[in-house]
Amino acid sequence: MGRYAFFTCLLAAVMLSGCVGIKEGTRGFLGISTRELEKGRKDAVVRTFQCAPSDCYDTILATLKEIGAYVYAKDSNKKMVAVYVSETDTTPAGIFLTEEDKAAVRVEVSSPSSYAKEFIAGKVFAALEKRCVSTPVK
Repeated sequence: MGRYAFFTCLLAAVMLSGCVGIKEGTRGFLGISTRELEKGRKDAVVRTFQCAPSDCYDTILATLKEIGAYVYAKDSNKKMVAVYVSETDTTPAGIFLTEEDKAAVRVEVSSPSSYAKEFIAGKVFAALEKRCVSTPVK
């Protein structure tokens, strides 16, 4: 009976989440939503790099693995990666890539935490600078 009560509560929470879609509502309930990270893009740390989008994306994933960040969501089509600073520090950060042209990628790092945003941006941007050319943000 306990299992049914849990699933009933989960379904009720998702359905009562208003205009939030079922998928996003479930993610929010489970603590893996990227909505707040997307909203925080207006305050993101931003740099543009001269490199192919796929190279940029792959470099970011490799860097996150190297520093021990926990990737909880990624979407290569949307060019987005959501991470926790580490497996023990569940402060979220989002990395968003926007293709400006075939050889330029705008990289935005957002987080509700200034520390997480600066930490992840510092590591990711340093790795990208070794591989790509950085240009000032327009």
